[in-house]
Amino acid sequence: MGSHLLLNLLQAGKNVRALHRKTSDLYAVQHVFSYYTEKEEAKELFEKIEWFEADLLKIPLLTEAFKGIQSVYHCAALVSFNPADVKQLRKVNIEGTANVANLCIANKIDKLCYVSSVAALGSTLNDEFITEKTNWNPEEDHSDYAISKYGAEIEVWRASQEGVPTVILNPGIIIGPGFWKEGSGQIFTKIDKGLNYHFPKTAGFVGVQDVARAMQQLMESPIFNESYILVSENISFKKVLELTAVAMDKPAPKKSLKKWMIWLGWFFQKIGGFFGFKRQLARHTVNSLFIHSKYANEKIERDLNFRFSPVSEVINNTANYYKKD
Repeated sequence: MGSHLLLNLLQAGKNVRALHRKTSDLYAVQHVFSYYTEKEEAKELFEKIEWFEADLLKIPLLTEAFKGIQSVYHCAALVSFNPADVKQLRKVNIEGTANVANLCIANKIDKLCYVSSVAALGSTLNDEFITEKTNWNPEEDHSDYAISKYGAEIEVWRASQEGVPTVILNPGIIIGPGFWKEGSGQIFTKIDKGLNYHFPKTAGFVGVQDVARAMQQLMESPIFNESYILVSENISFKKVLELTAVAMDKPAPKKSLKKWMIWLGWFFQKIGGFFGFKRQLARHTVNSLFIHSKYANEKIERDLNFRFSPVSEVINNTANYYKKD
């Protein structure tokens, strides 16, 4: 997400300072730029970025990073569904966002844009659409990641109450090129290698360029202290995997995962966790794979006259970049 946002800001002529960790692969950002521009232009744009090594949890360096800044885009987060990461999730996503919020307040930042997630929204009954006004129920079975993003939103709203104009974005599953071994990029990698199974979950999907465009437009608009769902379409993972397979000239998964299969995987991962193997399935994850969630996107379409790219188009474009890589 950050790479695509940087490209948009630089092409708009903005002066950009970007935070990175010591272990960050900065040239992966330049590679993303090269999808959309000639390599020489991608290099020139990349070199205009003022890179600043800092950590959201190390306040002295973070304080230095805020000097001379007018607007802040905060899209850094830890994304994990490993139960062993619960403390780190809350530390990075909640405490890290609290640090950003405090520095926005102290530096009288003009506007703060925070990228949250639809995971931080409430749920509905009877197949009703989830909106920005759907209440979060703390008694429900939320993932640790969802809890951390909801907690982070509370910190951003606190900043808004202390005088910092804010916008919060709640994107669905973001599809886009550049990072094929993590996040939704793994969909393309797995289809390429041969994926046999699909699962029925319906979720909200959105293209990465749409999210970057919405962030920039909202920051440049007079809108503040509002949140927006960013979902192009609500479709099943089965359909997404089929579209990806067609776009990549690969066979689509034919078999449907059953709940008992997931629970068996959860059991073996739990046992493996005692021996140091990384877990990717929690109880909530197992249950969530069979839940159908639908999200309304009318608010941003109305307030910005915003139009989303169709998911099929986003998948086709992303598959083409995957093939080139």
